Amino acid sequence: MTRRRLIALLASAATCLCLLAGCGGGSSGSAAATTTTTANAPAAAAPSTGAVPWPRPAAALALARKAGVPADRFEYGVPGHPGKHIHSHLDVFVNGKPARVPGGIGIQIDVPGVQHGQSPDGTPAYGGINVCARPCIAALHTHDDSGVMHIESKQPRTYTLGEFFTEWNVPLNARCVGGYCRPHNAIRVYVDGKPYTGNPAKLVLKNLEEIAVVIGSPPATIPSKYF
Repeated sequence: MTRRRLIALLASAATCLCLLAGCGGGSSGSAAATTTTTANAPAAAAPSTGAVPWPRPAAALALARKAGVPADRFEYGVPGHPGKHIHSHLDVFVNGKPARVPGGIGIQIDVPGVQHGQSPDGTPAYGGINVCARPCIAALHTHDDSGVMHIESKQPRTYTLGEFFTEWNVPLNARCVGGYCRPHNAIRVYVDGKPYTGNPAKLVLKNLEEIAVVIGSPPATIPSKYF
């Protein structure tokens, strides 16, 4: 398969961001509108375990089962497989610096039928799925490191940020994100640029929503819009 054909497959099956939103780029530099940070906080100390970076876990479908997220041999919400198909965007900042949200969360990339390609920044991307030899993709997943969380689900149920972080194998609750925990570290969550004060694990993912998780000292601005 040529590289051009693989990129086309990834764009089609993954519903490429450029086609959906008219832009590109990764979670480290989205084109979203921003809100100036007014809150201040000291820098977070690196924890003994659970510090960034948080890589793509190998056991994608085992973690999806742990999260209670269904998986199948193909994606829903694409031609031939009707279903719910929405997208939310996640930014994670640690001491003002973006943390990478990797591609392939929720995708068992070693199953035949999953195509491998590259994001515009050269990092791995996964998709182009017509049908896999066995279940290979969870309803909640990432195709690349753009920070876009894809919900492609047969059933019109809700999905949460906590389910996504379980698939990522990163702890998330009212006190901790990864190895960073309150009260030793400041942790703030924003939805469309506005502070979210509830348990972030319970945050329901909505279409074209921008979520920012800010750990320690904040960036100069908080993204406030989905691209």
